[in-house]
Amino acid sequence: MEKDDWASMSTAALWELYDEVTTVLSRRMAAEKAKLEDRLRRIEGTAGAQPQERARRPYPPVLPKYQNPKNPSETWSGRGKQPRWLKAQLRAGKKLNDLLIDRPSGQKRRRTG
Repeated sequence: MEKDDWASMSTAALWELYDEVTTVLSRRMAAEKAKLEDRLRRIEGTAGAQPQERARRPYPPVLPKYQNPKNPSETWSGRGKQPRWLKAQLRAGKKLNDLLIDRPSGQKRRRTG
């Protein structure tokens, strides 16, 4: 179709053309998606089966290294995100070494489990 043809068409005719185009496009997109998903399943080697999620490796628990002096029940192992109480202590001027848990010299910090 030429641009002049589009300009001379009525609004109703343009909407009808729009509906036809969107119908054809949605059918083709669905067929293409199905074809790509099938191809992906074949690549993964699980044609027809749902992919299984891998189980995470269990990590052993770790003894805490740092303790809140204001509330001794609050501890942190030094892994992951710093807790709020630790950030507050650091902002107040304390150092991480000030918050270390005192252990007897014979007892080392080690993993449990």
